[in-house]
Amino acid sequence: MRPLLAVLIGTVFLTTVSACASSAPDSIVGKKTLVIGVKPDQPQLGVKLGEGKYEGFEVSVADYIARKLGATDIRFTDAPSSKRESLIRSGQVDLVVATYSITQERKTKVSFAGPYLIAHQDILVREADNSIKNVRDLTGRKICKVTGSDSWRRVLKERQIKAQTVDADNYSECMHLLQKGKIDAVSSDDVILAGLVWEARTDGFPVKLVGAPFTDERFGVGLRIDDIEGCEAVNRIITEMYQGGTYMSLYANWLLNDYLTPNHHVPQFEGCG
Repeated sequence: MRPLLAVLIGTVFLTTVSACASSAPDSIVGKKTLVIGVKPDQPQLGVKLGEGKYEGFEVSVADYIARKLGATDIRFTDAPSSKRESLIRSGQVDLVVATYSITQERKTKVSFAGPYLIAHQDILVREADNSIKNVRDLTGRKICKVTGSDSWRRVLKERQIKAQTVDADNYSECMHLLQKGKIDAVSSDDVILAGLVWEARTDGFPVKLVGAPFTDERFGVGLRIDDIEGCEAVNRIITEMYQGGTYMSLYANWLLNDYLTPNHHVPQFEGCG
């Protein structure tokens, strides 16, 4: 599985966006060094292996985009949900590729290219729990509330489900709470949950996905709100990633399983205005 990734990453820089095409000196277009925020603790999406070393589907997508932009020095750093906007706005990162759902509220703070992936919010429970079959069954149950994530809002606010929330810093902490019986379920995007299922089962903790998705989540590439040129360039690269077959290769390498269905067509972009 992993050797395929190495081959793919080694071949993603066939064409790049020319540095001389950039008229805005602060744009990501043509920068030789790019710092990209990714998740460090989401199995199969973004996992930190060591200082500056990460792997996963989103890490591979980010690497592909950066090379196409013309970067020769690509650096990765942690981008927890609670810090994604501040990392971009402060200039600590050039891009964020970290299960970053595009929302109207977030678009007032940062710009989004893409989406590069369409996910769907679902529910993760202990394997022996057959009492939770859909989002309505979370009424009165304890669910995880990850700092900086909007997933809990989609349950309580959008679906008006009267669940109880238990705070956590990240999804790894959610899984510990679930294992200790302090919560009943974890609700988030299916690509996140599928990785958690794989990791938990590997560690001997039997869990499952309910398989009752109730939202569409559009994962975008976050960047500075005023970098229109960079946003448009990333959109072109994502289009090429789909049309050239790299998206499906990366998806098959990292995410293909019984829970998920890949996008087969270029998603409809948000626009960079």
